[in-house]
Amino acid sequence: MSTETAFVARQSIEQVEEGTLLAPKFGPDGLLPVVTTDVVSGEVLMMSVMNETALLRTIETGEAHYWSRSRQTLWHKGATSGLVQKVVEIRIDDDQDAVWLRVEVAGGASCHVGYRSCFYRAVVTPPSSRPVALAFTETQKVFDPQRVYGDAPNPTQL
Repeated sequence: MSTETAFVARQSIEQVEEGTLLAPKFGPDGLLPVVTTDVVSGEVLMMSVMNETALLRTIETGEAHYWSRSRQTLWHKGATSGLVQKVVEIRIDDDQDAVWLRVEVAGGASCHVGYRSCFYRAVVTPPSSRPVALAFTETQKVFDPQRVYGDAPNPTQL
């Protein structure tokens, strides 16, 4: 199925907000923000983006696909690590410009750093000093990224 036949054109506010057909609004960069949560706990696992191809592949395969901004490539979550995100539900927001994935995660982790969630630190508030400090909310990694990825370059850019 091509993206031309999968998604409908956006024609009116009523159609977008109250309609029954998917008419996603990708940003000027061709991307759509995606929040991914654990289907059981509701815990936020990660925030990423999708382009049209990633959204369509996610819908068609039932496994999460994203667009990697740092690598400029389509990314099938878990293809390298085995930590595949099986999609249980896909929700779209009222403006159809953001996606929420509810997933089951093979292996129990979603973060390439080895933690369960990519949100494994909290900002210390109120700040007691500058620069603002972070506190770990997860203390144990689910897997060893060095063993899983080896010497592969870090997927994020500084």
